[in-house]
Amino acid sequence: MGIDPGTNILGYGILKINGKQARSLTHGVIMLNKLTGHTDKLKAIFEKTLRIIDEYLPDEMAVEAPFFGKNVQSMLKLGRAQGVVMAAALYRNIPIVEYSPRKIKQSVTGNGNASKEQVAGMLESILQTKIETRYADATDGLAVALCHYFQEGAVHGTTGGKNWSQFVKNNPGRLS
Repeated sequence: MGIDPGTNILGYGILKINGKQARSLTHGVIMLNKLTGHTDKLKAIFEKTLRIIDEYLPDEMAVEAPFFGKNVQSMLKLGRAQGVVMAAALYRNIPIVEYSPRKIKQSVTGNGNASKEQVAGMLESILQTKIETRYADATDGLAVALCHYFQEGAVHGTTGGKNWSQFVKNNPGRLS
């Protein structure tokens, strides 16, 4: 399960892994912009994340780390949203891994500065499916999940390589 935390729109994506094949089970958003209080949003994030966890029963959760921008207050709110998502996973005993936005883009596209459109295009190519959503946050959640899938082998010592050329060599059927 991948999560792109947000306090107005939170994106998520769930992958099903079968051997070396990843496919998208679902992706979507949790809309929070109609809630006015920050604590109300945090409560909704916790409850809705638990519902998704209980429906799909993921083995692991990957979360996009908040990035430092110019507005410290925005970063604090994002950090709280991330913390609530992590608390929901911990409440269900699901291990959590955190990735930077740059690492996610690098993992999915090979370019840490890729645009959201490039990430979405690569997701469609790699997962061999049309990704239907009007929210980039949902695509971002799916990208977080795919990044974790790609990185998981590196964590467990099963990829045999640490770069794209090695990945392509080891997985010729994965890219078109």
